[in-house]
Amino acid sequence: MTGLDDGPALETADDRTLAGRAADGDVDAFAVLVRRYTPLLRAYARRILSGTANLDDIVQESLVTAWQRLPELDDPGRVRGWLMRIVSRKAIDEVRATRPHFDLDAVDGIDLSARPDDGPARRAEHRAELTALADALDELPGPQRESWVLRELGGCSYDEIAEQLDQPVSTVRGLLARARKHIIVRMEEWR
Repeated sequence: MTGLDDGPALETADDRTLAGRAADGDVDAFAVLVRRYTPLLRAYARRILSGTANLDDIVQESLVTAWQRLPELDDPGRVRGWLMRIVSRKAIDEVRATRPHFDLDAVDGIDLSARPDDGPARRAEHRAELTALADALDELPGPQRESWVLRELGGCSYDEIAEQLDQPVSTVRGLLARARKHIIVRMEEWR
């Protein structure tokens, strides 16, 4: 047993140490990672999912997958990005399985709703614009849509998207460029 066996020391341990110990089967070390990153994972999943009904299930499934696959993690110091990638994939799979399109009104942190003082005509126009955007996103091939969602709704950097999609950064730039071009063309009437 190491000196990290007591609770406070384990709580302050770095990610590399915790992930390494968890990979060796240390449940307490994994519990610290769970407490440390669950709020971030929930917020991240909320940006991808169109509501919160399955949010906790997705995060929990992701953590179970992480526990099972932790010995496969190449660099324990990068456990945060690895966890986010698992959540991203599970959340995007959920979106694909349950929704024909993104419900952009439900995206946390981005105000896409009409203002309360807008009249009925403005609210209807706003709703039509959001529907057009959702339709444009639905038309994108999966990797382009995932890149766009991770960048525009998830706030991820190009490097983070590349890591999450397991693609080179240059490919991510191309995917985003094509996705943006498609959306610009499809949304031209709303400019």
